[in-house]
Amino acid sequence: MTLPPRVSDRAFARLAEIAEDTGEVKALRVAVNGGGCSGFQYDIRFDAPAPDDLVLEHSGQQVLIDPVSLPFLQNAVIDFTEELIGARFVIENPNASSSCGCGISFSI
Repeated sequence: MTLPPRVSDRAFARLAEIAEDTGEVKALRVAVNGGGCSGFQYDIRFDAPAPDDLVLEHSGQQVLIDPVSLPFLQNAVIDFTEELIGARFVIENPNASSSCGCGISFSI
């Protein structure tokens, strides 16, 4: 079954922390672009919503996904992790057949 991407509570909580620290609420854009060492790569950045974006919202925090990236992110989970190498937003994508060690690049 194909489902839209889901954002974890931890990721929404981190967005709320960033908004509190900076004093401004910004939406997080998750996009898929061609390139990277495995064929596709994630582009995760703060951005303004576009009219055709899918907007995933919780407690005033927003995650944006453009219509071109959406098919690549079906059933994926957008999460936030803190590890020894650093803290970052991550994508758990069941559509990816392989990914590189950094987790930014993947293939389908």
